[in-house]
Amino acid sequence: MQLIDSHVHLNFDVFEPDLAAVRSRWQAAGVVHLVHSCVEPAEFASIRAIAQQFPEVSFAVGLHPLDAHKWTESMSTEILSLACSNDRVVAIGEMGLDFYKAENQEQQREVFEAQLEIAATLNLPVIIHCREAAAQVREILQSMKQRHGEKIRGVMHCWSGTPEETAWFLDLGFYISFSGIVTFKNARTVQTAAQMVSSDRLLIETDCPFLAPVPKRKERRNEPAFVWHVAEFLAHLRGVELEEIAAQTTANACQLFGLSA
Repeated sequence: MQLIDSHVHLNFDVFEPDLAAVRSRWQAAGVVHLVHSCVEPAEFASIRAIAQQFPEVSFAVGLHPLDAHKWTESMSTEILSLACSNDRVVAIGEMGLDFYKAENQEQQREVFEAQLEIAATLNLPVIIHCREAAAQVREILQSMKQRHGEKIRGVMHCWSGTPEETAWFLDLGFYISFSGIVTFKNARTVQTAAQMVSSDRLLIETDCPFLAPVPKRKERRNEPAFVWHVAEFLAHLRGVELEEIAAQTTANACQLFGLSA
């Protein structure tokens, strides 16, 4: 059985002491590929170094919405250049909108739109972070798809939206990725959304080192091996075998990111 963790942050300091051991555990769990997301372009060198160390790691480059204040006029060119500099770059992101306690909503929108333009130019998928901003993200994606068509594609990562919001992004052709949040006891809305996503649009992730799934909630950090628990929970929730979830989500990640498991 093979699994793909479609969203990780292995370059964070918490992994520095024992990353080789973390890798041994994800290999033992059947994780054959990982997509490393990017919070800001300054991370690119450290993420690239991890990908060079571990051939099963592909990665993205982009600016997280909570870092939108770091955007400069030259960053668009920087992201484009970095994305073209390495064939292991498979996406632009993570990008999007995070309006939880945000005071820079307009700035976030501008940065999001600029990165969508980069993705369309390079014909790469996007990794979207969306918190308390589903309607606004939908509006921007609709506008961009009218301009660029099928070049605007990607995944709603670490999804925690309502079934109605989930339907919006499925209608736009996006994949929906579920993290450990779906395993939480009080995540009824997310679980309902996870039941409605068509099998060909479903992805799984850890978003490690955050959001360890049940039964690993007491661990000091999340790690890629734990994506197995997300897959197992989704299989039970959707009434299918674990092997089916593993095979489908692996095929979906390969399709979206151009991977070969």
